[in-house]
Amino acid sequence: MQDGVDLPLASDLAECLDASRYQRLPEDWWVAVTDVVKSRQAIAAGRYKAVNMAGVAAISSVMNGTGRQDLPYVFGGDGAAIAGPASEQEAVAEALAATCRWVAEELDLELRAAIVTHREIIDAGHHLSAIRVRVSDALSNFAFAGGGVTFAESRMKSGDVRRLDPAPPGTAPDLTGLSCRWTPVRPRDGVVVSLIAEAMAGSDSEAEILFGKILEFAHGLENDGHPVPVAGPGFTWPPEGLELEARATRGGAPLAARKRRLFFETLIAWVLDKTKIPIGPFSPVRYRNYTARNTDDRKYQDGLKMTLSLTPEQRHDLETLLEKGRLSGAIRYGLSLQDSAVLTCFVPSIMSDDHMHFLDGAGGGYAEAASNMRG
Repeated sequence: MQDGVDLPLASDLAECLDASRYQRLPEDWWVAVTDVVKSRQAIAAGRYKAVNMAGVAAISSVMNGTGRQDLPYVFGGDGAAIAGPASEQEAVAEALAATCRWVAEELDLELRAAIVTHREIIDAGHHLSAIRVRVSDALSNFAFAGGGVTFAESRMKSGDVRRLDPAPPGTAPDLTGLSCRWTPVRPRDGVVVSLIAEAMAGSDSEAEILFGKILEFAHGLENDGHPVPVAGPGFTWPPEGLELEARATRGGAPLAARKRRLFFETLIAWVLDKTKIPIGPFSPVRYRNYTARNTDDRKYQDGLKMTLSLTPEQRHDLETLLEKGRLSGAIRYGLSLQDSAVLTCFVPSIMSDDHMHFLDGAGGGYAEAASNMRG
């Protein structure tokens, strides 16, 4: 990590439940937060891919705009949070302003974004702490604690902090590598469950124990409850997200021309995927395997967020565990149930294994779970 901050590395998410493992970020840092306005209505209208694309676009535009992949971030379904030092604030603001404009013009959605300084967060009685989490031997994600991200999100949604103005019409962010080619992931027997669980005030230790039990429960499931099979998700041609990818990566080219090029590119990708024929250093089988391994099916952002594939019996067991925690006053939680999950991807290069895949439920996901919180 640059800028004098060397974040500790957790080997798995269970280690992120221990607040003492986190690194408190410097006071001159900030956190940028985004979300799609009226995302639940858009998802209900079947536009879940577009909503997730808007959320991941914030991350990819910042990484491309700054040339850095080491800024702490987390994907929240219909939005994202990204933290960074003062030296990157201007570049991040420009990238997010361009992303807000692109989301409006290309996706017909409203993405709001704001930057809240760590000093403001501290003055409000919270702090911004982060840790790296090993996802695979090629990729680490991040977790946040201290209440800073949640505070920033609440200030943005309430209008208590100035939102970033969208860039001028026609401004496009650099979204190179942003795609959503995989088919929706469907469980074999059951449902996809999106879960958000947070500690109640004054119950951090009790919540930590319960979060540990939830992770143990998931670890006991087939494939740890991961909706994406070990061999990777499905791929059909033409991919369902082709137009969204064309809108993200066309630059100044006409949309029709970019779509024609992507038809050809994705046809080649489909043939390679079906035949499993490697081309030079690129192996379709290896890429698929790392897609499953590099997917953020569970994360920690001032609370536990998970996307699980559960049978009816397993869902009952999970809800029983959650209700016990709620009734004891340890946690509050929200669930969203759907028949599939969707992947949105950021692939800096297919020749390396550090491509990122962001998972959310296709019928409401984390946005729906957040609206169903019980506590």
